[in-house]
Amino acid sequence: MSEVDRVAEAFGKLLDSLAVDLPLPGSGQTGERWRGLAAIARRDLSVARLAEGHVDAVAILAELGGPPPPPGSRWGVWAAEPPAPVVLAERSGDGWSLTGTKPWCSGAHSCTHALVSARIGEERGLFAVALHPGQAEPVEDTWPAVGMAGSDSGAVTFDGAPAEIVGAPGDYVARPGFWHGAIGVAACWYGGACGVADKLLGNVRGGRAEPHMLAHLGAVDASLHATGSALADAARAVDADPLDTSGDAAALAMRVRAIVEETCDDVLARVGRATGAGPLGSSAEHARRVADLTVYVRQSHAERDLAELGRLVADGRTPSW
Repeated sequence: MSEVDRVAEAFGKLLDSLAVDLPLPGSGQTGERWRGLAAIARRDLSVARLAEGHVDAVAILAELGGPPPPPGSRWGVWAAEPPAPVVLAERSGDGWSLTGTKPWCSGAHSCTHALVSARIGEERGLFAVALHPGQAEPVEDTWPAVGMAGSDSGAVTFDGAPAEIVGAPGDYVARPGFWHGAIGVAACWYGGACGVADKLLGNVRGGRAEPHMLAHLGAVDASLHATGSALADAARAVDADPLDTSGDAAALAMRVRAIVEETCDDVLARVGRATGAGPLGSSAEHARRVADLTVYVRQSHAERDLAELGRLVADGRTPSW
């Protein structure tokens, strides 16, 4: 079985078990939502990538009044907007149709439906699309990745695919849930870091403890604890102000994502230094987790996001300190 098929099968089992039937962000149970995503990611980051896309789509449809997901459907959110290639939306009878190629489509072969961003002239709209063969086709060999290989995040080409617009143009990025979803991604990063740290903990508890290894374990424990607390604080803030009346959602998301990203980098480095090359060469599961987290956390925009957070604080947003 290929890695893509393995992850798709595991994703289907998660949906069948209702393990991704998570509370909506801002519902008063946002912490439970993010803990659920982190728990999936701790086991398998590629599966978590598909699960996060599905639950994000469900939240977006609820927030923007889109069509309810059909029973048994698997959703992705395919909204990358590079300069090229692009997907164009055109009026088609009483609805819309999409034509063009969309990159970075996680679950390209396994999703049954997707929320796809597309250009309407100079504007961008979000569309619900059923992924029927001949109208939405994965482009083979566009995801030759090692890390996150199972996420199947290649390109998809649309050829007059019927689509239903969700919300008004611009609503997808303007809603508070855009930033709440961004923290949901960070919760997956955090879960992945916990999964990588599990190897170090297992080695220490298995009788291979020595002072340097214990020092790395202590540092990892402190880092993960602080990051878990930051996610919990953010969940409480989202539940207290789900419509972002304060205007702080963007700063909150960027701040939390920066914290989680730094923790991931720290955990990857410390676990690698503490355990050496051995588990990377002898444990396929650990090696995959390290490769997956290395790729997944790069969904962050790094210094560009830090600069934007700094701009928000400089322009008057309340700093966290």
